[in-house]
Amino acid sequence: MEILLVVALVGVAWWLWGRWKRHRRGRIAERPLPAEWREILERNVPLYRGLPEDLKEELHGHIQLFLHDKTFEGFRGLEVTDEMRVTIAGNACILLLNRPHDEYANFSTIYLYPSTFVSEHTSYDGLVQSVGPSARLGESWHRGPVVLSWDSALAGSRDIKDGHNVILHEFAHKLDGADGSIDGAPILHQRSQYVSWARVMKREFEQLRHEAGEGTRELLDHYGATAPEEFFAVLVETFYEKPRQLQREHPDLYEEMQKCFKVDPVEWHEAVRDR
Repeated sequence: MEILLVVALVGVAWWLWGRWKRHRRGRIAERPLPAEWREILERNVPLYRGLPEDLKEELHGHIQLFLHDKTFEGFRGLEVTDEMRVTIAGNACILLLNRPHDEYANFSTIYLYPSTFVSEHTSYDGLVQSVGPSARLGESWHRGPVVLSWDSALAGSRDIKDGHNVILHEFAHKLDGADGSIDGAPILHQRSQYVSWARVMKREFEQLRHEAGEGTRELLDHYGATAPEEFFAVLVETFYEKPRQLQREHPDLYEEMQKCFKVDPVEWHEAVRDR
């Protein structure tokens, strides 16, 4: 009986703790976004200007939780500012619209360099493995930090038509790894979606590999042909920055991304253009 009582008390305590935690995080998400933060989003994250009001409010909540949960560290003398934190959070949290915030729970730190940084990179030529330094704009470590070059992050964020956004790219890897495996497949809303997702992604990935090998110009960056996880990250950049072209040239890909993220960036771009 005593053991049963202890188990029951532990269960009740765990339930109360979970309820308190959800309540506390709900209160954090409901905090009004400071006016200066909204100005940063307006200036540095043009996609924000195109969001309907309900998605803006949802984004504000995600940003509050993101900045509460994550630690930013500057390197090479870089002093982290609110502009950096809010710009990165704004882009990263756009990927969380209509998705659970806990998909970013598998890491806690963002490392920032002022510009391009050098990282050890492993490459393969057949069975030969080579390890050496490589200039990088961003990295996402599995179950570890996101690393970003601030000048590239800012430039990519402000230009929403070039198809390149290192913040979206690296945080796409975090969504990909939310299920514990980085394989080019994020968590989808329904199990039935995985069948069509796998079919379309495999076909389009193989097509991009062929075009990259031929040197054919393509909407999707050829870097996406290096691995399924890079294909997904490149696809995320294209979906949010060149949605109309993706919809026209790769309608099946666009449909799968719409089902995955439950948004239509074409409408956001039109709203930005009309402002």
